[in-house]
Amino acid sequence: MTDTTDTPKADAPGNADKPVDAWVTGDEMMTGAQASYLKTLCEEAGEPFDPDLSKADASKAIDRLQESTGRGTG
Repeated sequence: MTDTTDTPKADAPGNADKPVDAWVTGDEMMTGAQASYLKTLCEEAGEPFDPDLSKADASKAIDRLQESTGRGTG
């Protein structure tokens, strides 16, 4: 018998598929990983880094800066 308890349902959206504005924890402070990557992107784009962004706002900024720096391609 196969154990399927760890297998996600095919019709259940993963976190990557959920809109940022629908994140339950989107209003919490950004994670350390987000802050580190966002700081790098801000430096490359010549934009100021805001350490007070929420998880959701950081994600949006990362998406925007990835496009402007070309890091989002590939």
